[in-house]
Amino acid sequence: SKLALGLEDATAGLPMAAVGVGIGAGGVIAGRLSGGKVEVGLVPLGSVSMAVFATVLGVLAPGFWGTLVLMAALGASAGVLLVPLNALIQWRAPADRRGSVIALANVLMGLGMIAGTFATGFLAGLGLTTQGILLAAAGVTVLGTAWALWLLPAAFIRLGLVLATHTVYRLRVTGLENVPKTGGVLLAPNHVTFADGLFVFASLDRAPRFLIDAAYYNHWLLRPFMRVMGGIPVSPKLGPDEILRALRAAGDALDAGEVVLIFPEGQLTRTGSLLQFRRGIERIASGRDCVIVPVHLDRLWGSIFSREGGRFLLKLPKRLPYPVTVAYGAPLPADTSANDVRWAVADLGVDAWDLRREDRGTLHRRAIRVLRRRPWALQFADASRPRVSRLAVLTGAVALARALRPRWEDDERVGVMLPPSVAGALVTLAASIAGKVVVPLNYTTGASGMEAAARIAGLRTVVTSRIFCAKASLMPPGPVGRNSLENLAAGRIGTRDRLAALLIALLAPVRLLERLCGNLRPRSVDDVAAIVFSSGSTGDPKGVPLTHFNISSNVEGVAQVFRPERDDRMLGILPLFHAFGGLCLWFGLNRGMGVVFQPNPLDAQAVGKMVAKHRVTLLLATPTLLALYTRACKPTQFGSLRVVLAGAEKLTDAVRDAFEDRFGIRPLEGYGCTECAPAVALGVPDFRAPGFYQPGTRRGAIGQPVPGVSVRVVDPATFEPVPAGTEGLVLVRGPNGTGKELVARA
Repeated sequence: SKLALGLEDATAGLPMAAVGVGIGAGGVIAGRLSGGKVEVGLVPLGSVSMAVFATVLGVLAPGFWGTLVLMAALGASAGVLLVPLNALIQWRAPADRRGSVIALANVLMGLGMIAGTFATGFLAGLGLTTQGILLAAAGVTVLGTAWALWLLPAAFIRLGLVLATHTVYRLRVTGLENVPKTGGVLLAPNHVTFADGLFVFASLDRAPRFLIDAAYYNHWLLRPFMRVMGGIPVSPKLGPDEILRALRAAGDALDAGEVVLIFPEGQLTRTGSLLQFRRGIERIASGRDCVIVPVHLDRLWGSIFSREGGRFLLKLPKRLPYPVTVAYGAPLPADTSANDVRWAVADLGVDAWDLRREDRGTLHRRAIRVLRRRPWALQFADASRPRVSRLAVLTGAVALARALRPRWEDDERVGVMLPPSVAGALVTLAASIAGKVVVPLNYTTGASGMEAAARIAGLRTVVTSRIFCAKASLMPPGPVGRNSLENLAAGRIGTRDRLAALLIALLAPVRLLERLCGNLRPRSVDDVAAIVFSSGSTGDPKGVPLTHFNISSNVEGVAQVFRPERDDRMLGILPLFHAFGGLCLWFGLNRGMGVVFQPNPLDAQAVGKMVAKHRVTLLLATPTLLALYTRACKPTQFGSLRVVLAGAEKLTDAVRDAFEDRFGIRPLEGYGCTECAPAVALGVPDFRAPGFYQPGTRRGAIGQPVPGVSVRVVDPATFEPVPAGTEGLVLVRGPNGTGKELVARA
């Protein structure tokens, strides 16, 4: 390099110094890309990069500074190659001969360096220039890479996975220490997408073999990759003998100390819920010297490889890089039942869901982003305001927050005494944007109940409507300050204020928008968003503080199983002080679904007209209300409904059958409680397609737990799980459950 670049003695060593620096940087890069495992996919990446930079250096013959940059890049490529290669040698070498193997590798490396030196001199003697020697070295590197990939073809697949999981996807792996380094391991993950096996493959340094449908295994495009990855084909269509053959092959692999991956559900989930685990996992593991490791794949529902929306691949990714979590649980004995493995996977799902809080925003921030997309789409409607666009909703909320700022500026919590309506929704959103804790007051409890709630929550300000109070013969709890929407509209929100609110809603960055509305301290997902007073079904009513993460987790879990469509609209008839009423509001705002409000759910005629007029598709009501609508509404009025969900009471067969007979749609049942924000379990629509049927619920059941929630029925005395069909105490664990103390009662 000294002669080729015309360097002085003082600078002759800089190119090699750049190589040394590059090797160090490449080692750091390799460590980060490996993610705590031996990643052989980096070997071809490093060698190919070396060939590319050597070729560029030989062809371009840059000056001094260009040479330093390319030499540093060559060194970095070498570092990316050497770190996983040395780690692989140490990992694969027998423990009793590891030192000898490492010493031999170092000797071979030294001999290679000597051979390279002699080869360089030989080529120079033949008249090759420095550029020609570099090109020859690049060619040898390419041949060596091809030879290595022929010996270890799995490295090529892992290279693709390394690139994908660090560009298009952001892969996070937890609990990797739970996978034994040696011996037979049976991995049991949930099955969400066609790419699930690849994500598990990318997260481990022990390459797993996995059972795969023979139709995919024998596909001309996939077959070479399936053979390299050690896939075990299974074809249920060929009968039990073929299935038993595949299970025996998987068992033999476990006996040989390999890692085997089986999807116990047997098929992709089309409903978004965890399906029943089949007993094939028991047949494979029973009686063998192996462990079962539960695995949970999180956030893949909604990716382009999932069946969300009924489409596979034919949808745009929701974000880039797309986050994916692979969580490994503690090893289970080989004789663990399929049902117990399923519980373990569900528990991992709760832990994985909790990791979402890191990139989850507050409720109102998510709502702002949604409202700014398709600004002219319908967001809210009621009898007095038949169409309120998304832009109008955000503008109205900003205008209200700015008008109310002087009146609630010093208040942490703000009471809302309004029926389910556009006005009630706007005030709730405005208070959240302003950084307030919303306390919806249950006006059906009378003056004493509201005064107790105001005292417990420490309220000093309540927002209400003079017209609503007059019609319902209500008085806001005293001595709390009252703010009437009619007075605000008449005296504090003029044309200039509305124009300013519109500009803020359209143009202001989210943080500036918050500050202009009085939210001076940024709120986190762990801050309390609302205090909802329970109905008292389990004792005296109590105030339950729900955080932004509690509510948003419930919204996302419900959305995963109900699969909202672009033109869906929800009927908002449950009061805002009801936990399910609040869920409906934030579900609409966070998922971009239109919400049609009807303040009086007992007015069946008005409900029927609103459903028909706005083509409502989702109805959430109590069984008592469903019985009322069955008697008073016309079948044609409910013709647009595609999902009807009943909650808050037991849905009897008589009510369910009568509703179905009259309207042609069978109500589903859900279960929840205020402390769980509130949905715990939901019956969801069945999935039907040629060759597929996945039930979403069954008669007499309340459905599956909401994604991210784990439910156990235990003995009240021992807290041990009880067999299926046995009564017991219900334990609920999930991100939607409040982890804070209840508001102290007076």
